[in-house]
Amino acid sequence: MKDSRPKYSRDDGHTWETPRYQRFANDRLMKHPRAANFAWRCENGKFLYWFHNHGGRFIREHPQRRSMAYQDRNPVWLCGGREADSPEGKIIQWTQPEILLYDDDPLVRMSYPDLVEEDGAYFITETQKDVARVHQIPGSFLHHLWQQFENESVTQRGLLLQLPKSGDTLPATVTMPRLPSFVTRSHTRGDHGSRDLRAGFSVELWFLLESLQPGQILLDNRQDNGKGFALQTTSHKTIEIVINDGRSESRWECDPGLIRKKQLHHLVAIVDGGPKIVSFVVDGCLNDGDTHRQFGWGRFNPNLRDVNGGETLRIAPKLQGQVRCLRLYGRYLLTSEAIGNYRAGPG
Repeated sequence: MKDSRPKYSRDDGHTWETPRYQRFANDRLMKHPRAANFAWRCENGKFLYWFHNHGGRFIREHPQRRSMAYQDRNPVWLCGGREADSPEGKIIQWTQPEILLYDDDPLVRMSYPDLVEEDGAYFITETQKDVARVHQIPGSFLHHLWQQFENESVTQRGLLLQLPKSGDTLPATVTMPRLPSFVTRSHTRGDHGSRDLRAGFSVELWFLLESLQPGQILLDNRQDNGKGFALQTTSHKTIEIVINDGRSESRWECDPGLIRKKQLHHLVAIVDGGPKIVSFVVDGCLNDGDTHRQFGWGRFNPNLRDVNGGETLRIAPKLQGQVRCLRLYGRYLLTSEAIGNYRAGPG
């Protein structure tokens, strides 16, 4: 593990506090492998932090830890920071992270970054041995990131379905809206091969489970051949999302230990067709694997075409009335947006 522990000096660097492990503002430890991690102070007084959002004891305990610790520098995650008061003086509070950069090849690594500001625009430079690149960071991305501390509103962009509607109860079935395709045929290529649309979708639930028995279906639009998607409980007492295009299937589950029976929970499953990554935000916290696994996020099949299954979406057929609120988005949500939805409450 690279030493990314914050060290504060309040006398121009003459003395320093005892190093502490880097944490998010919600006091969760940050995970980072052996790679460059940089923090920058921006002209607006806010901060940005570059890291890779995985690691923990799984690297330290690995029999080949000296070599495998250098892996998985793709994707890059970014946190936003702000100064805050503490009993010892000023500190930096960090948001939960967003995916900033990725490469389609999971083994391609990116590191050695720097930040450039010019005329209100932000640019990140990065390299990996033989290729150097410059990327402009969209202003909307940084706006969401820095506003994460205050965001308490439900995002509306890309909203395809919201239940219940005002004054209604949640139905057992509803007409399934069409989700975007991830991969389609290109009509501009000479061989009419694949065109990656880099699409995504997100599923949001407020729910309560009377038990944590595996195999309980919360949502399901799958056809008999398996095509579609589902949210269901697992033998690990977690919730997993299953995505199937009729040709292949991928699945990923939230971190263990978060879902408790007879307790109201908020869950957002984010399927991002850019980096081909599934992530979960449970009760306002982006899953990072904690002490259970090295990664809180997982990759799905890059050849997935679409998960448009049946015309009907079945809602908790075995748990009638236990799904309290449902939102379906035709795009991936940012971590910051999922947190804002959580803070807004079940409505």
